[in-house]
Amino acid sequence: MEDLKTHFGECYVIPEGGTNELAIRGCEEFASTLVNTPFDYLCLPVGTGGTMAGVIKGLPTKTIIGFSVLKGGEFLRGDVASWIRNSNASKWDIKTEYHFGGYAKFTQELLDFIDAFGIEHHIPLERIYTGKMMFGIVELILSGYFKRGSIVLAVHTGGLRSDDVTPFLTV
Repeated sequence: MEDLKTHFGECYVIPEGGTNELAIRGCEEFASTLVNTPFDYLCLPVGTGGTMAGVIKGLPTKTIIGFSVLKGGEFLRGDVASWIRNSNASKWDIKTEYHFGGYAKFTQELLDFIDAFGIEHHIPLERIYTGKMMFGIVELILSGYFKRGSIVLAVHTGGLRSDDVTPFLTV
């Protein structure tokens, strides 16, 4: 840190992945705006776990399901638990089987899903975060994981670049 300050002057260094106490607090504030929104499950992609920790803290009575984009992302459960340790939240989980090979990795199956989803729903997804999450949500729906009639809210975290998006309809 001192080398960075010497070289760049007074600066604020954002940790890799962006997770720190300020980021978690910001995500908690965002989540608290959803307190009166009717839903049973909130789903979001997980990289470092900071967004999920903040959302859990902001919505302690809701069920939060994260979808790890990391291969071997089981460790994220411990990381998230440590960030929410002073919270009364208990209804959350991280699904680790939808990583498609790991961070920034993907398969043709995922790319085909993203294309079909975009065409059917007119919602662009990217292959690093939201595509993996949405694939997992659809698979869980089809397997009966969610109670019939449940409302599932999916957080689209963005991340789209112009080269990620293919037109859904060409006229």
